[in-house]
Amino acid sequence: MRRLETRWGWLMALPAILGFAIFTVGPMLASFAFSLTDWQIGGSPSFTGLDNYAELAGDELFWKSLSVTTYYTLGAVPLTLIVSFAVAMLLNQRARGLAIWRTIFYLPTLVPAIANVVLWIWIFNPDFGLLNSLLREAGLPTSQWVHSERLAVPSLIVMSTWGFGNTMVIFLAGLQGVPRHLYEAVSIDGGGPWRRFWHVTLPMMTPTIFYNLVVGVVGTFQVFNQAYVMTEGGPNHATLFYVYYLFRKAFTESEMGYASALAWVLFMIIMVVTFLLFRNARRWVYYEMAGAR
Repeated sequence: MRRLETRWGWLMALPAILGFAIFTVGPMLASFAFSLTDWQIGGSPSFTGLDNYAELAGDELFWKSLSVTTYYTLGAVPLTLIVSFAVAMLLNQRARGLAIWRTIFYLPTLVPAIANVVLWIWIFNPDFGLLNSLLREAGLPTSQWVHSERLAVPSLIVMSTWGFGNTMVIFLAGLQGVPRHLYEAVSIDGGGPWRRFWHVTLPMMTPTIFYNLVVGVVGTFQVFNQAYVMTEGGPNHATLFYVYYLFRKAFTESEMGYASALAWVLFMIIMVVTFLLFRNARRWVYYEMAGAR
């Protein structure tokens, strides 16, 4: 009976295993093989070894795209975490119409990615966009926003907070899991709202904060839609994000071998950053059952 259950278990898991092997592991191994070749679409690949990786070291646009993506990550991730955490704390209060407010704040997440970008194209329009219209009404100077080399990435960082709904929901779930008796203990000791937040809410939420931090970093390193639809990497490569540069190399310039090398470098960067985040998490992430790990 045990052998029969084992066979049926493997049989039921087989579709998922085959799907992972065929559609994830297979393409990854193929892309690594392509990264060792000089291959353009329509031609035959020729083995070049590590030449593509060596060429990256002297590619100015590679370093530019990496710096732009890092800049965006360092701005967008903390801002999204702060905004989503603050809104989650507000939505964790007892108030009328709470379900309606939660729905309203989550709705932007449901907007399709391209529709979201098109909406912000109008908001950032320097002539008749919403932001400049509000600035004119207030008697303040207007801005070029994404059309300015200096303000393009900061504008996209502000735009990134629009879709904080998923992060907010995760924070809200974490807040509702904080034991009530801890708040009661602080109140009995005479602690106010700030002490409850600093000594109870924040430590108990560190695992949730860490999860959203890792997911946010991985997601922002793969940002693509904004550059592809809004700016095309401009002005003057100010928004040349890494994945957009990879896309351009693969499907505009048909350099599939070089693009595959870019993909593997990005994979290694994300692996290293994720490892460092997990290594550093031992110092500040608190688990109720086992203390800090």
